[in-house]
Amino acid sequence: MHPLKEMIKNRLQDKNCGIASYCSANELVLEMAIRRAKETDTPVLIEATANQVNQFGGYTGMLPKDFYDLVINMAGKVGLKDENVILAGDHLGPLTWQHLNEKEAMENAVELVYQYAKAGFTKIHLDTSMKVADDKEGLLSTEIIARRGAILYKAAIKGYEELKVSKPDAMRPVFIIGSEVPIPGGAREVEEGLQVTKVEDFKDTVSTYSKVFEEEGVGFGMEDVIAVVVQPGVEFGDNQVFFYDSKAAESLSKSLKEFPNLCFEGHSTDYQSAKCLKDMVNDGIAILKVGPALTYGLREALFSLSMIEKELVPTSQQANFTETLDKAMLENPDNWKNHYHGNENELKLARKYSFSDRARYYIGQPKVVASMNKLFDNLREYTIPMNMLHQYMPFSYLRVRDGIIKLDPKELAMDGIYQFMQDYEYATGVIK
Repeated sequence: MHPLKEMIKNRLQDKNCGIASYCSANELVLEMAIRRAKETDTPVLIEATANQVNQFGGYTGMLPKDFYDLVINMAGKVGLKDENVILAGDHLGPLTWQHLNEKEAMENAVELVYQYAKAGFTKIHLDTSMKVADDKEGLLSTEIIARRGAILYKAAIKGYEELKVSKPDAMRPVFIIGSEVPIPGGAREVEEGLQVTKVEDFKDTVSTYSKVFEEEGVGFGMEDVIAVVVQPGVEFGDNQVFFYDSKAAESLSKSLKEFPNLCFEGHSTDYQSAKCLKDMVNDGIAILKVGPALTYGLREALFSLSMIEKELVPTSQQANFTETLDKAMLENPDNWKNHYHGNENELKLARKYSFSDRARYYIGQPKVVASMNKLFDNLREYTIPMNMLHQYMPFSYLRVRDGIIKLDPKELAMDGIYQFMQDYEYATGVIK
């Protein structure tokens, strides 16, 4: 049984379990996620987004098969079994090609989904909620969204069936649907408030997909659908987080009881408190998507290490990580210029500290990685004193003090990632 179907089965037995969905292509984030899965002996769910990884390379330069191989090889190095690695495709659809007409955009989307499934990804988010160039004004109808979703479902199953020829034990993928899909990576503008998905809209999504799948000759495909993306009232922007309110989502949560084989998937759960995340799992939002918060935690730790370096290391030898990252962002502003607004100083602060964390597009670039590795080397040569660690990284100090992690700069950087991950582990029952 697919681990996610098993999770839903367990929830029917009043086990309020869930799973974190780590949506990142950063290798340190992936390494930490895999290590924690090995240490806790639990499955890890890792997602690649359509703009990160696609048939044209995405912003990482990786094809779906490349990303699959990267993660599986990393898992093998720490001894994590393949069956404990769930690879997923997020926002698979015409998202990346919204500037094209429907025919071209959907042709690209079909190839995208096909390649993900053929590569071995077993959780597919069918996202056809975004409009393309020749769509009429106004919101897309659920009918159009579902019709396009059915086309992509067929492409995914085709890829899966071709994979089975060379890999007979390949696991059949499960699918996520939903028309109320937040923009990947957080809101572009600060919002006054968020509307929780209406019960009737959730039910309409399920019934429309069921009808359309039947009409398209893949009615059985609804058995592969395990979750619906909803807006439970969570989001984040540059410097603001909308926290989960269980009471506001009460009606939506109760409506899920009519669909025992489904759960909700929550996007943009980054920066929620551990209690909010736990409440979400208890209320049926069993798949918790998180991405920018993980690289935000990494960036935050690297900035702290950079400040320690300025105290310890001779000026001529310093890696200047913070400055190197900002220079990379200024030299190629395409990944942040439409997301950050304000005067020169406000933009500078946003590039560094925004919760939207557009820095994640740059932190893996060769020059930035080289600066990060030099920072690590410098702080191995000039050992960080515990009193200075307490000043700049007080939470990591406690974990070093108690022997949980080593006093090593790379471990300290990765601990910045884990400080967000541990809230998800608590919420999903991995740790108490």
